[in-house]
Amino acid sequence: MTFRARRDKLRAILSGDRCIHPGSVYDAISIRIAEDLGFELGMFGGSAASLAVLGDPDIALITLTELAEQMRRMSRAAALPVLVDADHGYGNAMNVRRTVRELEAAGASGLTIEDTLLPQAFGEAKPQLIPLAEGAGKVRAACEARGDSSLVILGRTGAVSITSLDDAIARAKAYEDCGIDGLFFTGITAREQLDAIAAATQLPIVLGGAPESMCDLGYLASRRVRVALQGHAPIAAATQAVYETLKALRDGVSPKQLKGLPSSELTARVMREADVKKRLRDYLGLGS
Repeated sequence: MTFRARRDKLRAILSGDRCIHPGSVYDAISIRIAEDLGFELGMFGGSAASLAVLGDPDIALITLTELAEQMRRMSRAAALPVLVDADHGYGNAMNVRRTVRELEAAGASGLTIEDTLLPQAFGEAKPQLIPLAEGAGKVRAACEARGDSSLVILGRTGAVSITSLDDAIARAKAYEDCGIDGLFFTGITAREQLDAIAAATQLPIVLGGAPESMCDLGYLASRRVRVALQGHAPIAAATQAVYETLKALRDGVSPKQLKGLPSSELTARVMREADVKKRLRDYLGLGS
């Protein structure tokens, strides 16, 4: 499937009338599993990227090159559309242009540009936001940098929990005027906040997490939320599984006695073994 076809699928989600949960993906294996399970969209989060590539916490240590290369690996492995957390665009508005072009070439279907001040400022314990005008310049630069007009650009803000609801709405409206395709919000904790945002804005909404009391897909859809994240449990589960397996082996457990290993059928499916064997027959004359 071409990159444009994948991006068109994401656009169809945003222009629809449903709210979906994406599958959190971070490497070739996870994106193939998400695709096989029927997820309509993958989410490549900044925290998952930092952990998968660097083994570090999500404090803006990963580089654009590392992020784009990991996205490229996933694009080669599966055709699932992926929305990428591009953090602050890795610098100012000029850096944002480079970020968009690299992730577009890597096969991302969409990306978010946020207005958080990153990396965190010296001596500041709490997150800070860049000025609204600077945030608008970044998302405008992102939109203008697209070589493929189908690439989705989302303006992201955590202002609800950092400054105020009014500031979040002001920022969202300013970003809408810059030509973005949707709005990404973090830090929303109450229906009243989402209600106010939905009433004051026009574009599709992506929600970066919410309390259980808000996680009703029908309600979210009625407020123009088209994608609602559920965190990044898959990489956490994988970390625990690797730990338990290595610990068991270190403790002397026989490989044949290990628990929690995938079946040979699942492993073959994830590796696309049937496709590979067919190519071996067709191209190299190997096998029956």
